[in-house]
Amino acid sequence: MGKLATIARRTFLIGSAAVVGGVAFGVYKVKQAAPNPLLDDLPQGATALTPYVRIDGHGVTLITPRAEMGQGIHTTLAALVAEELDVAWGSIRVEHGAPGAAYYNRALVEANIPFADQDHGHAAEAMRGTMGVMAKLLPMQITGGSSSVADLFDRMRVAGAAARFALVAAAAQKFNLPAAQLKTDSGNVVAPDGRRLTYLELAPAAAVIDLPASPPLKPREQWRYLGKSLPRVDMVAKCTGTATFGIDVRLPDMVFATVRMNPAMGAALVSFDATAAKAMRGVVKVVDLPGGIAVIANNTWRAFQAAQAVQCDWAGPGYPASTAAMIDGIVASMTDKNRDSRLRDDGNVDQALAAGTRLEAEYRVPFLAHATMEPMNAVAWLHDSQLDIWAGVQNPTAARDQAAKVAGLDASKVHLHTTLMGGGFGRRLESDFVVQAVRLALAMTGKPVKMTWRREEDMTLDFYRPAAVARFRGTTAGKQVHALDVQVASLSVVESSLGRLGLPAMGPDAKIIEGAFDQPYGIANYRATAYRTPAARPVTYARSVGNSFNGFFIESFIDELAAQAGADPLNLRLALLNHEPSRQVLSAVAAMSGWGQPLAAGRGRGVAFHLCRGVPVAQVVEITTTKDGVKIDKVFVAVDVGTALDPRNLEAQLQSGVIFGLSSAVYGEITFAKGAAEQTNFHNYPVLRMQQAPQIAVKVLESGGTIRGVGETGVPPAAPALANAIFHATGKRIRELPLRKHIDFV
Repeated sequence: MGKLATIARRTFLIGSAAVVGGVAFGVYKVKQAAPNPLLDDLPQGATALTPYVRIDGHGVTLITPRAEMGQGIHTTLAALVAEELDVAWGSIRVEHGAPGAAYYNRALVEANIPFADQDHGHAAEAMRGTMGVMAKLLPMQITGGSSSVADLFDRMRVAGAAARFALVAAAAQKFNLPAAQLKTDSGNVVAPDGRRLTYLELAPAAAVIDLPASPPLKPREQWRYLGKSLPRVDMVAKCTGTATFGIDVRLPDMVFATVRMNPAMGAALVSFDATAAKAMRGVVKVVDLPGGIAVIANNTWRAFQAAQAVQCDWAGPGYPASTAAMIDGIVASMTDKNRDSRLRDDGNVDQALAAGTRLEAEYRVPFLAHATMEPMNAVAWLHDSQLDIWAGVQNPTAARDQAAKVAGLDASKVHLHTTLMGGGFGRRLESDFVVQAVRLALAMTGKPVKMTWRREEDMTLDFYRPAAVARFRGTTAGKQVHALDVQVASLSVVESSLGRLGLPAMGPDAKIIEGAFDQPYGIANYRATAYRTPAARPVTYARSVGNSFNGFFIESFIDELAAQAGADPLNLRLALLNHEPSRQVLSAVAAMSGWGQPLAAGRGRGVAFHLCRGVPVAQVVEITTTKDGVKIDKVFVAVDVGTALDPRNLEAQLQSGVIFGLSSAVYGEITFAKGAAEQTNFHNYPVLRMQQAPQIAVKVLESGGTIRGVGETGVPPAAPALANAIFHATGKRIRELPLRKHIDFV
């Protein structure tokens, strides 16, 4: 038998081994364990049993290597380790930890394949296997795609169980007893006669014991922390104002800075005159940056004021400069020349479209800002031939590597301290603000530089979620949908973001059509085509990415088809769904909302379903029409996460997703003039206010399937459910966001 077959038996090859570009990765390289990053800078007297567990005189510290930006991930990930390690919840400390190859995100990379999540055929599984190996070899420590729990559910429990195994083995040596006779209890190993040894006492001996690759894990019925609502590990610090976000970092002898970049992102700075700025109080230096300038001063406010005093001559963009021109470019790309993919083509759509009652529609959504509450910021300090950085980032390995390149240092000399962050939503996957801080540190060697963007800079220099256009054709007959043809055009976030990392975007960008091709609707004739608009203004990932617009597109059009067929929109969806967990969430939200019960005059109710990141979610929105506009009264949400690890946190995340989705649906829009965004702050880029927020009821179902995350899941159904409620109440079908362009809200 040939060598390829031999490799396939021993490791992975298209489902077992990884083949990329015709090259099979070596068995040794694939199976090689990543080094423990905690060992690189281990304090005196501390022990790192695994990349997730450090024990020292302060107790047990658990490393949770995903960015905490309000979603509660540090609590859930810490619980995975604490459950198996058997430590008291109130005794642990939690840290993000340094960038490390051991923390690569396999689940996220595996999800970025052009196959539906529920497709477990040979080709889909083969590609997942290939991408999983790529994730380990690259390795990218990313927080995003609702992937943290899915990726680390097994790995972090194994890390906790392996550490506990080593501690028990060390105690067995000290007690001179078989390990099977020992128990653990909240950070102690206990002998049958009651003698106890703390984990701290045992850690040095445990550190030299070989760890098992597959230690036994607790069955669910023995879970102490998982499956329950736990106190958030960051709750006290955030409630008392003692939590450290990037914007809170202060160091001795620090100077303060801000940047002012060409508002047409990516365009050059032709020239500038900083004479007035240099004469202002507290100004230390004005620095020339690619595409803009920075001002360093003795406080942030003075840096802000001086930056605005610099006279800048900006070059124009090399891409369409107005909103209309950008949208025209997206529409023009809907041709065979720009076809990116056709990831679903069931039945004979063209033939089916010729029969039955036909409906056609076009939908549009605008560019959106991430609008995080904490503007972009970073602290950089070049000293003693090393670089220290403090920043809230979602991709710390990329941020570290880009910083090292700019500073001309080996990556081992760059120490990135990932802080808490006041929102990310995909914006902090980018490292532009980190690189800017590093450039300023190079200009101020020996002094820590704290670089903070003005809110206006943050809003206008965002890498936006791209605008998109969808065209639909469908037919109905006998209260059934017989054909669905969806075409979606947009800029490629994958091409744009990978390009900034110096990586090629290979193959189709499934993000353009995700949420449209992969929905579990059993429509016999179903075609989904994506068109990639040629690269223009830089864009990036935003919360739920393509699902954020395709959810609105497809669930609005399904509602239109139901109306045309004279069918109840919820019952029609139930009849179409061929995925049982999806049917269950839709039935659950119907019961929660009293679907089918009559509403008073002037009120409306709309439904939407979506499968996002493998998680089925259904929402019903209830509204009231008033003389001043639409009031959003209630939102009912049902979701199936497989297994609920922290029910209260899941509920909070779904509520967050609903508010995020409704804010974008009602208000969200970035427009352009001369290449620059016209929205500069929350006065002209509003979000829902507290008095507008609806009551939100959440029901979490557990089918026992694959563990899933919900950071993005609540977003996609919110806009279509609201638009469908407006149609139910007013008869007005709105096919463009934001909705406030067509109807008033109170």
